[in-house]
Amino acid sequence: MKKGTIITVISVIVALVLIGWILQNNKKKNQAKTAIVAEGSSGAVAVKTETAKKSDIDLDFTANGTFEANQDLSLLAENSGRVTRISVDEGDRVSKGQVVARIDDELLEVETQAAQANYQNALRDVERYESSFKTGGVTQQQVDAQRLNLRNAQARLQTAKRKASDADIKAPISGVINKRLIEKGSYVSPGTQLFEIVDLSKLKLKVTANEAQVVNLKVGDQVKITSNVFPDRSFSGRISFIAAKADANLNFPVEVQVSNNTGNQLKAGMYGTATFDLPAQQPMITVPRTAFAGSVNSNKVYVLEKNTARERNVTAGRIIGDRVEILKGLAEGDIVITSGQVNLVDGSQVQAVK
Repeated sequence: MKKGTIITVISVIVALVLIGWILQNNKKKNQAKTAIVAEGSSGAVAVKTETAKKSDIDLDFTANGTFEANQDLSLLAENSGRVTRISVDEGDRVSKGQVVARIDDELLEVETQAAQANYQNALRDVERYESSFKTGGVTQQQVDAQRLNLRNAQARLQTAKRKASDADIKAPISGVINKRLIEKGSYVSPGTQLFEIVDLSKLKLKVTANEAQVVNLKVGDQVKITSNVFPDRSFSGRISFIAAKADANLNFPVEVQVSNNTGNQLKAGMYGTATFDLPAQQPMITVPRTAFAGSVNSNKVYVLEKNTARERNVTAGRIIGDRVEILKGLAEGDIVITSGQVNLVDGSQVQAVK
């Protein structure tokens, strides 16, 4: 036999052996895949089940958010003038009503003096007209006109005094000077931003809660607050706001007011975690969400009765994670089918598998 023929025969034999091995291996795999069905009776649908029983319901949850200052405002100038004195700098703590700067009040004093003089003249005019009215020298209409002038002069005087008092720029809240935006000698006009003051004695932690969580919250509830920058410390919080409307992601914004420590270590912009410790709930029957035929809104499940699937109408309650509370329709001990319902109708023969 020629050498080339021998090589060809050997190649064919090797190929046949390899094909046989592959076919045998595939047969074993197919047998493993169909073993579950093979265990059941002929025509039975393989399903997974779970025995219904009451269990404790834990509604506690955590939510992450960002701290914001309780008050964060920009102090603006109310009058025009040149800054003659600055009493504070960035980082300084100020109290409500403390003078932080002064604007040149020379022109304001002149306006106040002029308004005072006009008021005195109007007052004398009223006295003179009232005296003349008694003797018939003027009419009642003329007296009323002078009284109106007096009231206008008094209003202008009060306005001038208010402007003069505003020459001293005072902090409207207690807090920390976060930014100083003016220099001594600079000229300001009404609306010019002078300082940015931040109150860190209390902060707001803004988080969100879904519809199943928000129904268990109310304003005033106590909340435990932690921050990853202070892992060994916790802070006290209280729910101060719950939105009446969900956002675009169907979550409800919730604000938690947090009391800072004496050193005001928490800063606006830090991340925080709110732990909502809700009251203990009465044990209830729950089933996996996958137990429902279609969706939770269908309120329909299948229970196993002697290898037969029976359709059961139930009343679903709260959705807690991947489980659903059952208010009505199931009793403890019922065997609920949790997977395979797509192939079931009422009365289908089934085989429960692990």
